[in-house]
Amino acid sequence: IMATRTRIFSFVFAMMMSFMVFSVYCSARIYTVGDSEGWTAKDDVYYAWAEADHKEFHVGDSLVFEYDPNINDVIHASGSLEYEFCDYSSPKAVYNTGHDVVGDSQGWKLYNSDFYNKWSEERQFHVGDALLFEYDNEVNDVYEISGDLEFITCDPTSPVAVHKTRQDLVRLTEPGVHYFVTSHSGYCEAGLKLRVMVGPLPKAVTLPSFPKKVDLSAMERLNNWLQTFKHQPHH
Repeated sequence: IMATRTRIFSFVFAMMMSFMVFSVYCSARIYTVGDSEGWTAKDDVYYAWAEADHKEFHVGDSLVFEYDPNINDVIHASGSLEYEFCDYSSPKAVYNTGHDVVGDSQGWKLYNSDFYNKWSEERQFHVGDALLFEYDNEVNDVYEISGDLEFITCDPTSPVAVHKTRQDLVRLTEPGVHYFVTSHSGYCEAGLKLRVMVGPLPKAVTLPSFPKKVDLSAMERLNNWLQTFKHQPHH
């Protein structure tokens, strides 16, 4: 019974999120559903979570579902009626790993030779952002490499990091240029490679505090004159 209830609940929230208004956004964000408490069965808590802190969800954002896979899952329902009646018999997708990252539907795959150049140029990346690579068995991996030459020649022999989970979340922790390719040489040469320029963490702009310089010499002269006049003998 518990598994059934949590499954229905997971379905309800997944559809609730899919019906929210989305728009194009330049810098993708990653939301951990439920924050520190994760994805668990609690009445209406996720409606409040989605509305709290003025959250705005955009195309390219990602949701991270953390939970115990022995008693729970995440189901993306196929329509509004299925959502209203908690019908998960024909879902769009089912997630049950316990750490599900649900994001941009286009994913890490080959489109055309210039697709990822344009994708990167249209966005601004900063330290603290993250990249989500979702892909199938045909692509098979993401290699982070160290330099422009390796990127141009699609050389993955000395990678900085290798990712193969098919839902790879790569956090951008340092400023500078970051390079990503697939080890599938034919795909990489055809355009399945990504170069992103990462800027420093944006800082709040604060105006310098300058001491105010006030010239009191005129006031002092007036005060001295008044004091002098006060103490003069009057005839």
